[in-house]
Amino acid sequence: MQLGRSPHLTFARMARRYGDVFQIRLGRYDIVVLNGEAAIRQALVKQSAQFAGRPDFASFRAVSGGRSVAFGRYGAAWRAHRRMAQATVRAFCAADGRTGRLFEQHVAREATDLVREFLRLGARGSGGGGDGGGGFDPSREIVVANANVLCALCFGQRYGHGDAEFRDLLGRIERFGQTVGAGSLVDVMPWLQAFPNPVRTLYRDFKRLNQEFFGFVSGKVGQRRRTFVPGRTRDMSDAFIAVVDGAAAAGHGLSGEHVEGTVNDVMGAGQDTTSTALGWVLFHLIRHPDVQARLQEEMDRAVGRGRLPGTGDRGRLPYLQAFIHEVCRFTSFVPLTIPHATTSRVTLHGYDLPEDTVVFVNQWSVNHDGAKWKEPETFEPGRFLDPDGSVNRALADSVMIFSAGKRRCLGDQLAKTQMFLFTAILIHQCAFEANPGDVLSLDCLYGLSLKPLPFKLRVRLRDTYRGVGSPA
Repeated sequence: MQLGRSPHLTFARMARRYGDVFQIRLGRYDIVVLNGEAAIRQALVKQSAQFAGRPDFASFRAVSGGRSVAFGRYGAAWRAHRRMAQATVRAFCAADGRTGRLFEQHVAREATDLVREFLRLGARGSGGGGDGGGGFDPSREIVVANANVLCALCFGQRYGHGDAEFRDLLGRIERFGQTVGAGSLVDVMPWLQAFPNPVRTLYRDFKRLNQEFFGFVSGKVGQRRRTFVPGRTRDMSDAFIAVVDGAAAAGHGLSGEHVEGTVNDVMGAGQDTTSTALGWVLFHLIRHPDVQARLQEEMDRAVGRGRLPGTGDRGRLPYLQAFIHEVCRFTSFVPLTIPHATTSRVTLHGYDLPEDTVVFVNQWSVNHDGAKWKEPETFEPGRFLDPDGSVNRALADSVMIFSAGKRRCLGDQLAKTQMFLFTAILIHQCAFEANPGDVLSLDCLYGLSLKPLPFKLRVRLRDTYRGVGSPA
């Protein structure tokens, strides 16, 4: 209970007193907590193999049917699984490849549909006047758009917003976020499962929702496997089937179930992180109208009004890149990584850590270090630009939101591409402003990630080319 609702802030305060590497006791575990860029990068990058393990937590075993890249135990089979999964995901992010172009098309379609949905909601909020002047909460529409990108990417299928199967999927995702904390409590205090209490009930719901979500993914992958044709890649499931089946035949210790586990990882991680990031993007667009105006000026100058922006425009939009980096740094919406564990005895900053030591990594502390960032509690995208207006790549790459080293998030490039395309198209098409009289709070909802408190915005269509922004 001493950690409170925001453990990343508690850890940062403790680090000021005890140093960047300290130990706490949670339930039956002695846990080492890492803060600050030097300690974290020493562990996750320079000694990556020794810190690449995962604790043997009950909640981890409940994810992805035990075939997860994100939660799997470190070893030879995991390394083979990770290499192939990473290469496959990377291919879908390559703008010059067929699968990369396919992914960009999925995102562009959902982003333009999101514009239409925003305009429809705005018109309804303004009494049907059609000027987009009504205030509405954008969070559900963001979740729907992102989920449709992932379904199209993984299964070659998108859903109508009213589809019963899709509504059921979104309901599971929402309920999972409400129960995930119970998994953390049971991990460190397993005796909570032994007698009736609210945590045990929530944990049972957590396990059931994991099973249901994995069952949904398995069913979809099964459909793709039954129609799979070697050499033809329709979506990411096909790509994983091809590489995993080939690896299994070559004796790498993988089986068909690793396909379902990997797709489950991409779906699960991508859904929460990207939709959360887009919520913060909209929040900061309406909180900083001057930043939004500068983004629109850059967009009109670099892209113009005759087409939608794409990934090929990234180099011509340095302020947009800086804005996205600052959203990630300032919000640090994934403040703590998934817990690590040491794979062997290791020394870090003068401390000897036994094998299987549980390690918490406070990413928030890297992004808010006053020695690295001038006025870290101020939102300032310009900090990422060099005097010539280009992006300071070293500074941008030092923002820690997707972890680092061998356990770096498998879908980080997918998330970055989605964040860029969604943000670019929304800025190109729309102007956003806060709902009059509303107070925009920087407080967060703490769950799988740090989400903004519910807020409303108003939207209007910018002067645009014919046919894209129209709600019809």
